[in-house]
Amino acid sequence: MRPFKQRTVVSVVYVTAMFMAAMDASVVNMALPTIIKEFQTSPSAAGIVNIGYLVSLAVCLPIAGWLGDRWGTKRIFLIALGMFTAASALCGLAGDLNGLNLFRVIQGAGGGLITPVGMAILFRTFPPHERPKISRVLVLPVAVAPALGPIISGFLTDQLSWRWIFYINIPIGLIILLFGLFFLDEDIQSGAGAFDLPGFLLSAPGVALAVFALNQGPVNGFGSPGVLAAGIGGLVLLTILVFVELHVKDPLLNLRLLADRVFGTMSFISLFSAAGLLGMLYVFPLMYQEVLNHSALDTALITFPEALGLMLASQLMPRLFAKLGPRRLISAVLLCGAVMFALLSLTGPGANPWFLRGLLFLAGFFLGQAVGAVQIASFANISSASMGRATTLFHVQNRLGSALGVAVMSCLLAVMSQHTEDLQPDLSAYRIALLGAAGFLAAALCFALRIRDADAAPGMGTHSRSETRKARAEGSGR
Repeated sequence: MRPFKQRTVVSVVYVTAMFMAAMDASVVNMALPTIIKEFQTSPSAAGIVNIGYLVSLAVCLPIAGWLGDRWGTKRIFLIALGMFTAASALCGLAGDLNGLNLFRVIQGAGGGLITPVGMAILFRTFPPHERPKISRVLVLPVAVAPALGPIISGFLTDQLSWRWIFYINIPIGLIILLFGLFFLDEDIQSGAGAFDLPGFLLSAPGVALAVFALNQGPVNGFGSPGVLAAGIGGLVLLTILVFVELHVKDPLLNLRLLADRVFGTMSFISLFSAAGLLGMLYVFPLMYQEVLNHSALDTALITFPEALGLMLASQLMPRLFAKLGPRRLISAVLLCGAVMFALLSLTGPGANPWFLRGLLFLAGFFLGQAVGAVQIASFANISSASMGRATTLFHVQNRLGSALGVAVMSCLLAVMSQHTEDLQPDLSAYRIALLGAAGFLAAALCFALRIRDADAAPGMGTHSRSETRKARAEGSGR
């Protein structure tokens, strides 16, 4: 008899691995000044530490679904986790900036495989009617990791060394690796199909160039030759990719899944919601520090309640999801989230910090409901065989949405700030950018109003007796 149920094993492995990957996306930012000083390099050169991670992650995302289906989700997930853990150790041991950049690229490759393959394992283990319940733990890597990343990074960098922001992954990664190796079940899909080489040759550089342009545009300017070339190149490759993938028998990115009314609608809601949330989290801290002249610590304390709101939302979402249905719930919380962003845009000198914390807490609470409900409803009608490709496609568009939000907010700041005659930060530009973030949520709301609750019924926690018996039989078999 197994010591752990498969549902417990999957939950522990998925949440822990995702927590590590999500935290490492933001953990380097606080340590960059120390890294620059130790390696005696320029800020622009040190910025590649983050760029390499994000681009490598983007390159590996499209291939994750096929690899998991073809070679087994357990095998690919553990290989990716092993890569991520080993690369973390090497990052900590790096003797120069070139070595650190190389190891961050390997770490990003592991992170790019962990996310979609891990979600495929999760959703193949839990049938649609059980997914709202597990959303209570799914929010941990989404909400807590990005918020804790800068705090942990700052503490370790100040008290020990910047190298410990990577070393901390080693014991956690090894424990989860061994736990998954002994207790995680393997799953191989017989219909994985042949490898879609044209799709990979278009998607990998296309997504990578797009992510690079969207991330570097705010830093170097969207008119700079490198950013402009990357943006145009990525757009051309992704456009060709759409036509190619729609005519391939076994596409790497199965765009036909977007024809499913629920999955397609939820994908657009997820893209615009991610753009709005990440856009707000990019603009507001900048405004609070550069315009209102607060310290980085004060800014962290102001924004952290957003993560607490996300956590509380995860505990309430399953009940509200079943009671209200996805259309009413998602529409209501997106509208409320947009209102919170609009209220944040009114922030000015002398603003009460606790009032701002309350607004950010509510913004996290409302958007946490949306994120959880969208994630659960998206895959309500996706078969087990298509789950790997579906989770891959979902995460690719989510990654692009996050980068798009930051890029658009940066453009708004640049355009509106041009109207100032001095070098002082323009408060009105930040306010307009926050309204732009609210606009992304309004766009997501337009798609949410098209949801039909009946289409997403399998994910609402209601099912027939025959489905109940089938689910119990599968559970006992595990």
